[in-house]
Amino acid sequence: MNLNELYRLICNLIRIGTVTDVDLAAEPPVARVSTGDNTTDWIRWAALRAGTAVTWWAPSPGEQVLLFAPCGDLENAVIMGSLYSDSVKPPDNGETSNVTLHPDGAKVLYDPATGALAATGIKSATVEASDSIAATAPKMTCTATTSITLDTPEVICTKKLSCSTFEMKQGGKMTGNVEHSGGSITSNGVVVHTHKHGGVERGGSQTDGPQ
Repeated sequence: MNLNELYRLICNLIRIGTVTDVDLAAEPPVARVSTGDNTTDWIRWAALRAGTAVTWWAPSPGEQVLLFAPCGDLENAVIMGSLYSDSVKPPDNGETSNVTLHPDGAKVLYDPATGALAATGIKSATVEASDSIAATAPKMTCTATTSITLDTPEVICTKKLSCSTFEMKQGGKMTGNVEHSGGSITSNGVVVHTHKHGGVERGGSQTDGPQ
């Protein structure tokens, strides 16, 4: 091996390139990378995990990446990671923030400096658990512009429930003392606290029905 060949192999050990094509149907998935005057064959990219736990995040065409080529052979190169570029800026510049910005504008951010986790710009979110879901906080706010549906055989409220209005459609039962003030209660068209009884006389007679 002459010095020029040795120099070429050393230069090829670590290179910077740009993804040109991605084949997601291949097993395993592969990509091509343009680096200098060369374009690699189909090569793999590194994953965060690929064992009992598996992660997935495919590179995209135009993404600037770092290539590692064992022994300087680009045919066996592997995409080891991505790099910011003039065309792709970082989504944040916080000292402690962790941010993921997706191409549709969805953004997931966590910053330990503020302790705030935010997911914005998404269209929908689904959490499915086979056993249970627990959410605990001193205060929670849930805002929906159209409706909120609780689809379950029973909703249990262990403490006070405050609401501006409510509507009961299929009957129900109340147990315990109930205090009402500041309005009227209507039962079958009769206002309870203003109705009158006719035919009243002292003794054991019963009154007429409410009016």
